[in-house]
Amino acid sequence: MADQGGDERGKANIGVLRAMLGFLRPYRAQVLGASVALVCTAAITLSIGQGLRMLVDSGFASGATEDALNQALLLFMGMVVLLAFGTFIRFYLVSWIGERVSADLRKAVFAHVVTLHPGFFENQLSGDIQSRITTDTSLLQTVIGSSVSIALRNALMFFGGLIWLFITNPKLTGVVLLSVPLVIGPILIFGRRVRSLSRSSQDKIASVGSFVGEAVKNIKLVQAFNHQQADRATFDRHAETAFDVAIVRIRQRAWLTTIVIVLVLGAVTGMLWVGGHDVLAGRISAGELTAFIFYAVMVAASVGAISEVYGDLQRAAGAAERLLELLAAENRILPPAQPVLLAQPVRGEIAFDAVDFAYASRPEVLAIKQFTLNVPAGSSLALVGSSGAGKSTMIDLLLRFYDVSGGAIRFDDVDIRDLDPAELRQYIAMVPQQPVLFTGTVADNIRYGRADASDEDIEAAAKAAYAHEFIERLPEGYQSFVGEGGVRLSGGQRQRIAIARALLADPRLLLLDEATSALDAESEYQVQKALERLMQGRTSIVIAHRLATVINVDRIAVLDHGELVACGRHSELLSQSPLYARWASLQFDEANHQASVADERPLSGAAQ
Repeated sequence: MADQGGDERGKANIGVLRAMLGFLRPYRAQVLGASVALVCTAAITLSIGQGLRMLVDSGFASGATEDALNQALLLFMGMVVLLAFGTFIRFYLVSWIGERVSADLRKAVFAHVVTLHPGFFENQLSGDIQSRITTDTSLLQTVIGSSVSIALRNALMFFGGLIWLFITNPKLTGVVLLSVPLVIGPILIFGRRVRSLSRSSQDKIASVGSFVGEAVKNIKLVQAFNHQQADRATFDRHAETAFDVAIVRIRQRAWLTTIVIVLVLGAVTGMLWVGGHDVLAGRISAGELTAFIFYAVMVAASVGAISEVYGDLQRAAGAAERLLELLAAENRILPPAQPVLLAQPVRGEIAFDAVDFAYASRPEVLAIKQFTLNVPAGSSLALVGSSGAGKSTMIDLLLRFYDVSGGAIRFDDVDIRDLDPAELRQYIAMVPQQPVLFTGTVADNIRYGRADASDEDIEAAAKAAYAHEFIERLPEGYQSFVGEGGVRLSGGQRQRIAIARALLADPRLLLLDEATSALDAESEYQVQKALERLMQGRTSIVIAHRLATVINVDRIAVLDHGELVACGRHSELLSQSPLYARWASLQFDEANHQASVADERPLSGAAQ
């Protein structure tokens, strides 16, 4: 089992390394330049030890001349200048590579995430995805732009220092090498633990971010239910859990650093004892001992630095794994190898042919059962039914957010699975029941329907949606900031902007999910007229919760537990479908009752 775990870790390491090399490949020139600067600075640093030997033996020894001292100092200063210049080049290029790879990785992950099918996000927290794209890539940027460079530089210094130690004094080198296995062992043992804990720590931090995002996004609901104290306690638990995991990781790194320092400096102390006695006995010169001490300290410092950044490298490996999981996530809704092109002009005819569908989370339960229905081009269809009847699922299937489990959906006689999803969706516009606005201006949100729309097109769409008047009253008109999710606008205003967005898209198929539900009576009347004009000549499918809004559509489809139980006009369904007649009786009788109560209120008030 242990061997199997080691093999899996090795495969994971190779996978992470291969992926990172893939992101580095486009920047070979910068990597080469940084590598050359790295080798040069390491070589210059190692040469300083020989400069010190010359300085001690030639400049400070008895009988040394002033010219010899000056020459030694000039040589030493020249090496320092070269080292500083090389360090500048190395630092700049390595930092540039770190920032560039981090940006590329963010773009690659986001580009992949936004193409994934909606079903993927049913099992993923949005806060966790945000954490991976932001926090984890920032960690990788720090490691690639700093820690990797430090690790490589100190690895060169370690091996170069060992070589110079052998050249300078093989006997003393043997004393130093005794500590090497003792140092490498703890690095490998503790490093594996740090990597595992780093992955866990990043997951816990992502959970904290997800909770914060939900609380802030729904702050009105939190405060309306006086849930601040309970949410504060929950957040405290999340934060403390993340802290506890981080402390365990930090403790492991602290022990690693402590052990390395004791072992390495202990070896240096032993070397000084042996070397000091050799100098006193005349077996080596003071300059040789100085150079040897320099290289020994350099080797020790290199091992210490590597042990420090090894934890960072393991954290980066954990972050890379989390990012690669997103990049490797499979998109279940893909265009076919050779997509069919729709015949022009696109008509917008829809055909449901014995459609079955079950969600992946509940594969044994069919959400849609043997649904068969044709929607001629230019006609309107309303889907009505109780909650859970499958109305919204039909919209999702039309947009090919999911693929049917059985049967087929055809758009202009073409199975939508044979179409590129992007081409299919460019002929469809949707107005959801809960309008979605993005952070930005009013104009930005309307232009979402058609990216190349002019300001005049946007204003025309807003007028058609009866949104122009209230937009003009905003502080900056169409350039007014709507806030996150449109928080600065009322529900009715957000709905009309969503309708304007759909109008701007000028679709062949219009999907309306009770698009007037958030409007007051006057606005609903105006927008209903706009929608009636919009629906003319276009295929329209309307999800209706209030039957009064769909009395005039061409046909009404009655759904019950995913099955089509009746279809026809309002007047026909009243006599043909007991279920529809019952809903109509409940809704219209209640509406008439409320209207009569409203009419009587002034009279009763006057009587009093």
